[in-house]
Amino acid sequence: MKLVRFQNPVLTSWPAFGQLSDLRDEIDRLFEAPLSQLGTAASVFGGWTPAIDVFEDKENVVVKAELAGMKKEDIEVTLHEGTLSIAGERMAEKKVEEAALYRSERFFGRFQRAVTLPAPVDGAKVKADYKDGILTVTLPKTEEAKPKQIDVSVS
Repeated sequence: MKLVRFQNPVLTSWPAFGQLSDLRDEIDRLFEAPLSQLGTAASVFGGWTPAIDVFEDKENVVVKAELAGMKKEDIEVTLHEGTLSIAGERMAEKKVEEAALYRSERFFGRFQRAVTLPAPVDGAKVKADYKDGILTVTLPKTEEAKPKQIDVSVS
């Protein structure tokens, strides 16, 4: 039997690791400016999509939409068969011809969002408020959709 002194393992590079690293670099490059040669994302995808929040409490379903820079006259809100639709158009600002454009990230044009509501609502009592660029639609639940308190009797 031969006794061999412990030696630290030698780290060798795995040949495929370099290829994976190259692949990751290529994917990162693709995501850095994916639409730079195609124009703005709004023109490619046919519009923009405002951010929305949907939440509910015991009495209401509430939908909030971020519509900064829009006039209330340019916003359409409809309710049909349990689906709330918010549509409209944000107009582009007048361009300044003498200025050089360095960055343009705001989207303009037509949009439409449709949200399937999580509970039945009373369409006759829906309220929509628009303040500081936020549209808040409050949809009262029907009596059937509201939670009921059940009294427990002792026998």
